[in-house]
Amino acid sequence: MIVKNFSGLLLVGCSALALAGCGPSDIASPGTGGDVIINNPAPTPTPTGTPTTTPTVTPASGCPTIADSQGLTDAGTISGPEGTWRVCSLPSRINTSITLQKVPGLLYQLPGRVDVGTDGGATPSSADTNVTLTIQPGVIIYGGTGVSWLHVNRGNKINAVGTASAPIIFTSRDNVLGLNNENSSGQWGGVVLSGRAPITDCTIAPSATPGTAQCERQTEGAVDPAIYGGATPADNSGRMSYVQIRYSGYVLSGNSELQSLTTQGIGSATQLDHIMSHNSSDDGAEFFGGLVNMKYFISVGAEDDNLDTDTGTKANFQYVIVVQRDGVGDSIIEADSDNAVDGNTPRQNTKVANFTFVHRNAAAGNNAAILLRGGTDYSLVNGVLVTPTACLRVSRTQTASTTANAAIDEAGAPVFRSMAMQCGGTAKYVGSNGVTADQVATLFGTGTNNNNDAFSPTLTSVFINGANESGVVATNPTSISSSFDATDYIGAVRNASDNWYAGWTCNSAAASFGTGNS
Repeated sequence: MIVKNFSGLLLVGCSALALAGCGPSDIASPGTGGDVIINNPAPTPTPTGTPTTTPTVTPASGCPTIADSQGLTDAGTISGPEGTWRVCSLPSRINTSITLQKVPGLLYQLPGRVDVGTDGGATPSSADTNVTLTIQPGVIIYGGTGVSWLHVNRGNKINAVGTASAPIIFTSRDNVLGLNNENSSGQWGGVVLSGRAPITDCTIAPSATPGTAQCERQTEGAVDPAIYGGATPADNSGRMSYVQIRYSGYVLSGNSELQSLTTQGIGSATQLDHIMSHNSSDDGAEFFGGLVNMKYFISVGAEDDNLDTDTGTKANFQYVIVVQRDGVGDSIIEADSDNAVDGNTPRQNTKVANFTFVHRNAAAGNNAAILLRGGTDYSLVNGVLVTPTACLRVSRTQTASTTANAAIDEAGAPVFRSMAMQCGGTAKYVGSNGVTADQVATLFGTGTNNNNDAFSPTLTSVFINGANESGVVATNPTSISSSFDATDYIGAVRNASDNWYAGWTCNSAAASFGTGNS
């Protein structure tokens, strides 16, 4: 845990809970501002106890009224380092649109799996329940048990819109109690959004044609069906903005874990921005099919991958910060188009612009910081990658050598533009399943398209561009996707004056984000 005091503002680590740090003192006053200077944190997190604080929170007198006739259940109180809170439990299925109000001294609890609405099937219908869960800025929701998770069914929506000074926080019971340390994870499930956009890997009806309304899948590990997929590319699962998701990733069954955020066949009308994943025991976020557009995503401390895309995902990500804990986690990126047949459509086509990836595990199971496989189409533009292992692995011939062909939804070989990498280990590139390391090196093309695999990073505060990053010639990302903003710099954070990450995030030993100018 990091404890720093700048300008009268206490910054505690993510294990303590208000906003500046991801711990119990961060729940009491989310968004407290201040002029903060953050020094580069120690690379190796050291678990310590929660700092001593004076309890200031007193419990609300009761639970507010919601529109759903089931109401909220008063589950008594819970006490942690910040004081005592009233706990209001949500019903297991929300049948009517409701709003969770920000009430001083009150936390909302997921007592187990909580469904928003009822699954409306693969095709939009007048019979849809059309339930919207609205969450006000500054609300804190915690998973009461390991198997607690929030699921937004097809035909229903979430409207979780915080602000830079009052983010919405999803976290665990242990975080509220002040029991967590820098290595805590996997204490509840996470947030899952299911939609009707096209996917591949039709597991419910294996003979169905991928990308059609008959092609559906079920959430990994869920005992009761949580189904997604359809043929509505512009489907809308709602909006999430200025949201933290902490300590998620509980194992639902077997080897199937949830992560902080899981999207499943969501459509292009879904809005995702300013989302932070902290210490997920699985991926930072995983995207199964659908059409995803996300800006301002931060993943810190994930224990598997950080940006995992699969089953025909079409995605655009811009302004992405990923920082691993020392010696923890697999790849930064893992991409696979289809688990069954490489040629199935829709074929995954993911584009990432303006990213900073700090990979810290030399023993990563995928043997590289970035893994592209399964015939995936992928573009990486204006990025910085620092890793103690190989930078890039490409697996399976169709991933590396297929030429563009719109008739079969094929965008061609992976694209790299204005990408600066510092690689470690014995090799910078890894090829597998028919692809050689030399072929991967040729794909990257160091010395061309402003790419450099012998870059010397000068990042400050872990993720902020320094002189060398600022000296790299950028590529206009709008040439890759019209959904991107035009930028003339590489990396996620242009310089010390660029503080889009501040105020709504939380700090840990892996990375400190501050709450004001940095």
